[in-house]
Amino acid sequence: MYPKLGVTQDHSGNYTLRILAHKPSAFPSGTKLTIWEKWIYYCVRVHSPWDSHHDKENLEMQTSSISDGHINIEVHDSSVDTGHGGLTTRVLQLVRKLGWVILKFLVPEINHMHHRKLVHVESLKLLSVVFDQMRHLSKSQLEKMDFDKIIYDSVKHGILELIKEMIKYRPDIIWREDKKGRAIFSHAIVLRQEKIFSLIYTLGTKKSIMARRHDIFKNNYLHLAAKLSPPPQLQRVSGAALQMQRELQWFKEVESIVQPKLKEEVNEYNKTPEMLFTDEHKKLAKEAESWMKSTAGSSMIVGTLIAAVMFTTAFTVPGGNRNDNGMPTMLQTQRHPFIIFMVTNALSMFSSSTSLLMFLGILTARYAEEDFLKSLPTKLIFGLTCLFFSIVTMMGSFGSALYLILHDQLSWVTIPIIILSTIPIVLFSILQFPLLIEMTNRTYGSGIFDKPKKSVFAKIQARFVGWNRFSGQH
Repeated sequence: MYPKLGVTQDHSGNYTLRILAHKPSAFPSGTKLTIWEKWIYYCVRVHSPWDSHHDKENLEMQTSSISDGHINIEVHDSSVDTGHGGLTTRVLQLVRKLGWVILKFLVPEINHMHHRKLVHVESLKLLSVVFDQMRHLSKSQLEKMDFDKIIYDSVKHGILELIKEMIKYRPDIIWREDKKGRAIFSHAIVLRQEKIFSLIYTLGTKKSIMARRHDIFKNNYLHLAAKLSPPPQLQRVSGAALQMQRELQWFKEVESIVQPKLKEEVNEYNKTPEMLFTDEHKKLAKEAESWMKSTAGSSMIVGTLIAAVMFTTAFTVPGGNRNDNGMPTMLQTQRHPFIIFMVTNALSMFSSSTSLLMFLGILTARYAEEDFLKSLPTKLIFGLTCLFFSIVTMMGSFGSALYLILHDQLSWVTIPIIILSTIPIVLFSILQFPLLIEMTNRTYGSGIFDKPKKSVFAKIQARFVGWNRFSGQH
């Protein structure tokens, strides 16, 4: 082991930290996984070669390692290796090894996830060694390393683990400013790295002190949040309306931690944060308005067609009406299928009409900046949900109508046609559901910031205390 190599230049003049700051994939925070990959990543256990140097006394664990493209399972047990206990242990080792080998062939993704997790583990251990040496470096040595650039690059690439290690080994790093007078959290706001910005909630009372800082352009934190996101961050969100919503969420979140007087403070260009936000987001606001109107307009056409068809179908029921009382003939001969037909028809009519009202509300909205935060997304979510429900019930009405007409003569045709009627539902789900789910999560989900959440008891207690104070004043 040569720990000082971590703070020594290589032949290219680079430092270990500078290289790691450009390798987000080497850390968990910079790796995007699907639900299936996350489950495999969580289940796979790795044994880093570093452990043989540091943790020899803790080798009582199951580890998986890749050797020549094969998964080898090693179980190190400090218990008695003789007798029945040793035999049982060896049998368990063999069973586990065999199980992993079988899984390796059945699920090739295991090898990939194991390698990825091993890289993450070793990167974190490398960080620990490097920062253990860095705590002894002087200010001039940090300047030589261009440490401010390392901080900026780490924030830019969203490497949460690297920033955490910096703060762990050198807590004063949170106050360190670059040439523009910006520290870690200033960079996190400008570069829109919510995971790193969320670390500010762990500072306790220092949070309010940190939130009062300014850069050399007299920008406070809210001015920085008012600036437009970098293009790579905007492109992570689909649709201009959701991009505008995300920008507003950032602005509102930073606004909640700064002092009220800072909201009206001007920078060197004589602009308040709100004025700067409006200027920076003019183009995006227009694109968001156009996107909303286009989505609502096209969806409104579909809703109108469904409503018209369902209204017409309600008065031209299969089988016609009786001459004596005008009641549908199928109501007596095929009561249950006919009731299904009428109920699904009515539900489709009502839900499509409701979606039309939602889309009409979007088209006639004032399109103020605040509307993109919740008002417009809520209308679009409700409108698309009702539209999807109207399509499902319309196909149900169509299938039951076919059954009523063909069940006596061509009953075999009914099932294939009903199955084919599910195709529009599937297509709508594939095309619109991802947008609907994303919009719902961003509007009503847990939020993009990792804030400490109060328990239900704490919220009730806070309200009770507030009520007591109010009562005491009266």
